[in-house]
Amino acid sequence: MRTIVIGDIHGGYKALTQLIERIQLQDTDQLIFLGDYVDGWSENYEVVDFLITLSRKRTNDNHTAPIFLRGNHDALVLDYFVNNVKDIRWREHGGDSTIASYKNKSKQEIQAHIDFLTNELLDYLELDGNGYFHAGFQNLKGPQYEYHPNVVYWDRTLWEVAVSLDPNLQPEDDCYPDRLKLYKEIFIGHTPTSRLGVLEPLNKVNVWNMDTAAAYMGPLSAMCVETKEVWQSDPVHSFYPGESGRN
Repeated sequence: MRTIVIGDIHGGYKALTQLIERIQLQDTDQLIFLGDYVDGWSENYEVVDFLITLSRKRTNDNHTAPIFLRGNHDALVLDYFVNNVKDIRWREHGGDSTIASYKNKSKQEIQAHIDFLTNELLDYLELDGNGYFHAGFQNLKGPQYEYHPNVVYWDRTLWEVAVSLDPNLQPEDDCYPDRLKLYKEIFIGHTPTSRLGVLEPLNKVNVWNMDTAAAYMGPLSAMCVETKEVWQSDPVHSFYPGESGRN
């Protein structure tokens, strides 16, 4: 069995379908999507609908069902659907593309996506000694001790700590961050690797960042946890000429 982790999608439906084709899924593959399915390129509805269909098909075929984590943008979109919240900061950072994507959809179609975003998304995942988060966590004892549950899909400090850590520091050293000791490896998205000039999955200490700037000028990426084999789509912006994504 392969465990395959997939980074932030941000409405890039065409890149997502290309990536899935390139992975050449096997029946026993465990897909783990790290969140932020929406807010960016124009095909936000199509992304969510594809994920719902993929989950149902794999379940009906007795294949390993995907696992979906909640990203901060997924939470913002759900707040828009359920409470009609249109925060200007959200709209400026991709929200308008999602509003437009759902504009002509029926109440039934939208409700199916609300149900998915409400009931099928996990805040975080612990599996085989590894931790999977959209963003990260702050509590030194682990995510289950967070006072605010949404920290796991908003936090950037875990990645900042991993990036800034002295590579010569060892886990047994007193100054080594306790939260990094909780898992063999930690897989996150949320903060584009392009900020460090990289457009592929980036490893710092035991943290892997899978957000390869699909919302901007990068590709959508997937990686096998066991072997570290990487698959990538073409740059997502190349599928959407005339659109700006989150650039």
